[in-house]
Amino acid sequence: MRPESLMMTYGYKPSLSEGSLKCPIFQTSTFVFNTAAEGKRFFEVAYGLSEQKEGEEMGLIYSRLNNPDLEILETRLCLWDKAEDCAVFESGMSAISTVMMEFCSPGDLILYSRPVYGGTDHFINNFLKKMQIDSVGFSPDDTEEQVIAKINATGKGDRLALIHIETPANPTNALIDIEMCANIKKHFSTAERAVILSVDNTYMGPIWQHPLKHGADLVLYSATKYIGGHSDVIAGACLGSKALMARVKGLRTFLGNMASPHTSWMLMRSLETLKVRMDQQARNAIEVANFLKNHPKIEKVYYLGFIDEQGSEREKKIYHNQFLSAGAMISFDVKGGEKEAFTFLDNLKLIKLAVSLGGTESLAEHPYTMTHTDVPLDVKNAMSITEKLVRISVGVEYHADIIADMEQALNCIQS
Repeated sequence: MRPESLMMTYGYKPSLSEGSLKCPIFQTSTFVFNTAAEGKRFFEVAYGLSEQKEGEEMGLIYSRLNNPDLEILETRLCLWDKAEDCAVFESGMSAISTVMMEFCSPGDLILYSRPVYGGTDHFINNFLKKMQIDSVGFSPDDTEEQVIAKINATGKGDRLALIHIETPANPTNALIDIEMCANIKKHFSTAERAVILSVDNTYMGPIWQHPLKHGADLVLYSATKYIGGHSDVIAGACLGSKALMARVKGLRTFLGNMASPHTSWMLMRSLETLKVRMDQQARNAIEVANFLKNHPKIEKVYYLGFIDEQGSEREKKIYHNQFLSAGAMISFDVKGGEKEAFTFLDNLKLIKLAVSLGGTESLAEHPYTMTHTDVPLDVKNAMSITEKLVRISVGVEYHADIIADMEQALNCIQS
């Protein structure tokens, strides 16, 4: 069965919950063992002192380690990316930061694509630097050879520990070739030291791109966005092989940043409508992008659906190889600068002026001064994150109403 069908019931046994059709919220901190020997066995497996035997069902210990809502949610999320295991966190940044801290040590090097989400950029270039973990960025236009040269130029190619990319990039929809990054990972990996490739797939959600299929080791999400989908929950997720996820979950246990039972229940509810929501958002985005492309007050539109007519051969190849949809994220340059962009944003009525994305409602924001305000000026300018750039997350409203709102807001800009 397809994942969208299994989202209703997969991993849940009603007989274990008094026949309840939907999984209840298990709002408990701890769980009762039947015997002391059973508790001993559960802890042996949980702390890696013993392997789980084939066919052996492990019980519950403590909600910082496991909880029915959390476990069922993680089982269902694995279906979309065909991952072996999943860990859900209380935020997207907690998922990203946990991965980076688990797989990097002082003296190591991180390679990352630019632009990335502002919070990720800050964590790499501020917090990790305090831990003596260095970083080097590369742009979407860099070739495999150029990226390898940048790594070697740091003098720390032998300490490359993690490659972290975001594709499409926030906020410009710039494309990064996952398979190219997998080749770079192999180039610098040794028998003693394997480089890890992680991909932030938030912009595409688990529906429109599957990074593990293209050579990624880990796929990351701000589950706040499409997975949650209603702008009422904060969460993150990481998926990958059982071996790597055991390490991620191990650190999560001791950082204590796992998703709560209530957050997990909210995300399970949202998974049931994930595909229908995202399909509608993608259809709406096509209409909105076509409207913007032909508007006299719009200078440029950054939308994956225009790759075939506007993109380079390299971009076309990446797009058709990696993506199943153009998505529902659109950025565009308003003719003028910050004043004109702010005029547009301040006059929206249906579309709300707020950061975040992937919710049922359409949202608009100004990356230069909001989500990416902390990114160095030279990097912002090089990545087309300028004062005139506006980012739109297209919702599920009727597309003509979204367009009408944008049109009246654009009309408020004086030529």
